[in-house]
Amino acid sequence: MTWHVYLLQCADGTLYCGVTTDLARRLKAHNGEAPGGAAYTRGRRPVKLLAAAPCPDRASACRLEWQVKSFPRGEKLGFLLRQAAACTEAATPAAND
Repeated sequence: MTWHVYLLQCADGTLYCGVTTDLARRLKAHNGEAPGGAAYTRGRRPVKLLAAAPCPDRASACRLEWQVKSFPRGEKLGFLLRQAAACTEAATPAAND
C-alpha cells in the first residue's frame, strides 16, 4: 500500500498538510463531498490539492509530513514538490538497465 503526503490550499489561502492512502477520497472528505475530513478544513472550503508525494509506508509518510510542517509557509510547497520528484525518479528504472 502506498501512502501519500499531500498539501492543500484552503479557500482562505492557508495550507493544510496530511497523509493518506487514497488521495481522491481524502480530497472529497476535506471538501465535504464525503464523510470525514479535518476540522481545520471544514470552515475553509473549498480546498484544492497543491502537491502530493508517495511514500512506501505510513512511518515514512508521517516523517515527511513532519518535515513539511517544519518549513516556513513559503517553502512547504517547493520542498514537497522536490520530494515527489525524487520519489518519481527513484521509481523510474534507469534507461541503461
